Amino acid sequence: MLDKLSVWFASSIPSTETGRKSLKFRGENCLNCDHPLDKSDKYCPNCSQLNSTKKLHFNDLFNEFFGSIFAYDSRIIRTLKVLLFRPGIISKEYVEGKRMRYANPFRFYLSVSIIFFLFSGLINKISDLTLDNNSKPSALTSSDIKTSNDKDATLELKSALKELNNTDIDSLKTEKKVNEPIPGNKLRYFSEEELANMSFRKSYTSRIEVYSDFYTDNKDLKTSDALAKLNHQNSAKNRWLYKKVMDFDFFINNTDFAYNYFISKLPIVIFLFMPIFALFIKLIYIRRKQYTYMEHLIFAFHVQSLFFVLLIITLFFDYFLNTSFFTSLAFFAFLIYLYKAMRNFYLQNRFKTFVKFVILNTLFTILAVFAAMGYALLSFSMY
Repeated sequence: MLDKLSVWFASSIPSTETGRKSLKFRGENCLNCDHPLDKSDKYCPNCSQLNSTKKLHFNDLFNEFFGSIFAYDSRIIRTLKVLLFRPGIISKEYVEGKRMRYANPFRFYLSVSIIFFLFSGLINKISDLTLDNNSKPSALTSSDIKTSNDKDATLELKSALKELNNTDIDSLKTEKKVNEPIPGNKLRYFSEEELANMSFRKSYTSRIEVYSDFYTDNKDLKTSDALAKLNHQNSAKNRWLYKKVMDFDFFINNTDFAYNYFISKLPIVIFLFMPIFALFIKLIYIRRKQYTYMEHLIFAFHVQSLFFVLLIITLFFDYFLNTSFFTSLAFFAFLIYLYKAMRNFYLQNRFKTFVKFVILNTLFTILAVFAAMGYALLSFSMY
């Protein structure tokens, strides 16, 4: 009897809900978990699914999809606003329980890092295409072609024949061993047999030296043609080594491209070292026992997300203004931001915060340098 009265009472109340949320589509049991429901239950209290028996239509899926996006977008905008202009406050409020107004720290970090990765990758592709276009030889025009009359052509032909007659033809047939040093030639060369008799380390470095010297004077040759000319095996290892020599020369002569390429790998490096960064913070604030490791990790996610936001903004300006000034400025601004965030989140005085700021950055810089070097070598080997 009471159930019928509650149903009648709920149905008699005017409802402003339309579509799938309309009162007339509400059921008595959750379609997802079969939990008993009242007409007044808009969502299941057990699994949070919408209480609706309405058949799905295209507009329902459309509205739910964009509704979730706009709801998340509103939290992203609020998160960005507080993150940019109130260092450390967003982490403080999040661990205090004010979480519905902000985006999830981990999800927000992934979103920002993916945007940064895609944006920096796009810049790399555009820079690569620009370099390829600039390196292409310009088309010849009629004004570039020098014509000569028959008399000049005859004189040139006679001169060439005279030089050929003065050349020792027999010396051209003399077969010079490829591993024999050429007089006046500084190029280093080792045959496959000589390399095979060396130790692994010596053989590896010697092979790179040979390929580097040869590529310097033969940049127009393909990898397979270069190995054939050197009388080296056309193996996967040799092709990879020769390609790395080519890539290294390209990076040396195109430092901006190399810089953007390695910057684009930062999200992965930082993400892998985020737990270690949070551990450093916990050790530095070991006497602040009210903070758990997860709360330190949330703080780390927020400050690193801010770092990527700064890089996205500065890379945009650096690309269009053809400079790296703004990216350098972003690193400096991040250091100031980190100090302010530590002070606002952990609520310690300026002196203690500054000392811990210096210790934290020193430890993390040492670790990050070795990690970045290792990852740079790995990235270069996979380029």
